[in-house]
Formats: sequence, C-alpha cells, structure tokens
Amino acid sequence: MLVRKLKDCPEIVAGDGTLLRELLHPAKQSLSLRYSLAHAIVPIGQTSIAHSLTTSEVYYILSGTGEIHINEETQTVEPGDAVYIPPNAKQFLQNTGSEPIVFICIVDPAWKKKDETVYE
Repeated sequence: MLVRKLKDCPEIVAGDGTLLRELLHPAKQSLSLRYSLAHAIVPIGQTSIAHSLTTSEVYYILSGTGEIHINEETQTVEPGDAVYIPPNAKQFLQNTGSEPIVFICIVDPAWKKKDETVYE
C-alpha cells in the first residue's frame, strides 16, 4: 500500500509557474499507473504561464475562483469544477478571486518535461 501525504511532498515551482507538489508519478514510485497526479496552487492575483502538453490533463478545482483559458476559449472555474484539457492545447489559469486557486492535476500519460512547451 502506498499513501502519500501532501505535507511530505516537496513544493516546487512548475514550468508554468504554479506551486506544485507531485503526489503520484510512475517514474518516481513503483506504481502501475499511466498518469501522474499533482496538487497545484495559483496564488491570489497570479496567472500560470501559458503552456501546452502533448498529453491530456484534467484539473479538479478544490478552492478559489478564476478563469481557465484553453486555446481561444475562456471559462470561469470554481470549487467542484473538473476541466478537461486536450493534448496540445495552449492553456493557462488566471486567479481572479480573493484566495489561492488550489487544484488537483492529472496528466495522462504521466507528465514528462519533454512533453511540455512553455510560452513566455
């Protein structure tokens, strides 16, 4: 059995500028998973850097409000929303609320640096 505690996962600044803690990744734990699972935060007043992945992503919003931008579309997001981001979609998340946006991110297949393009 593997149980990962969020507090035991080191916080990093991801390529898109979000504060990220990787919970599960098949390249880092002996797991039979296709996907990776991370906890992410976009602080108040900030926006993640536009980026794309060659893989699909799902964001599940835990707290905070903002706008998700995927290609030419924009949608307001709030707690309880699940957002599907298709492969190769240019995307970023803007915090428009009064608290950090906290979300879970699932990347399938698992995130790899070579699969990500960051637009600065």
